[in-house]
Amino acid sequence: MPEPFARSNPRADYCSLNYCRCLVSNKFKAMDNDKAYFTKLIIIYWIDVFTQVNHKNTVIESLKHCQPRKGLAIYTYVLMPSHLRLMCRAKKGFELANKIRDFKKYTSKKIFKNIRQETKSGRGLLLELSSKACKHLKKDEEFKVWQDGFDAERLVSDKSIYQKLNYMENNPVNN
Repeated sequence: MPEPFARSNPRADYCSLNYCRCLVSNKFKAMDNDKAYFTKLIIIYWIDVFTQVNHKNTVIESLKHCQPRKGLAIYTYVLMPSHLRLMCRAKKGFELANKIRDFKKYTSKKIFKNIRQETKSGRGLLLELSSKACKHLKKDEEFKVWQDGFDAERLVSDKSIYQKLNYMENNPVNN
């Protein structure tokens, strides 16, 4: 197994999932912005938010917007009921962590607005869990949709790219 990615080892070929989450939450940046990453963005408490068409559309429209206007190169993605997988990189002059942060901020607001307008039975639980997820935050926020940070593994070879593509294609079928 490759050695974990660390600030003291800029040549590392592997980004430990826990370390990348820490990188983002501590305001550090992914070190190789020009490299492609296999990322996972997770909804709080792994709630199945993307079973609703309007929430799926929010994510898809935002991804389409981020490509030409926000410096995010997206190679492929799969939207699961409770998380989003992306193979992506930041375009030259941009930082991946910042692009992911902005994407999550925008989609959180839009999804939360949609949830507040819904009349479905699961609405109350979603609002309650979203509020509960804000309790530990320093900022005074009333809602939270995405978990903090994101998981990322740098794609370093053709083999790793094909493994992740195969995973993305077959994982939805298995779930």
